[in-house]
Amino acid sequence: MAKKKVNKIRVKLVRSTIGRKPEQAATAKALGLRKLNSVVEKDATPAILGMVDTISHLVEVEEIK
Repeated sequence: MAKKKVNKIRVKLVRSTIGRKPEQAATAKALGLRKLNSVVEKDATPAILGMVDTISHLVEVEEIK
């Protein structure tokens, strides 16, 4: 089987999860975002993109080529 090229995204937490709904804080933690300005690189799968969309007001997203 041929390998598919999977796009990657870089997600940076730019707003605090303090005072947010518990689901939003849990989503940020599940993505690996613990502190402000922490950055993680993830594969751009539908599940990850859905998680990022849930906390889009707290993060900055950049596509990695």
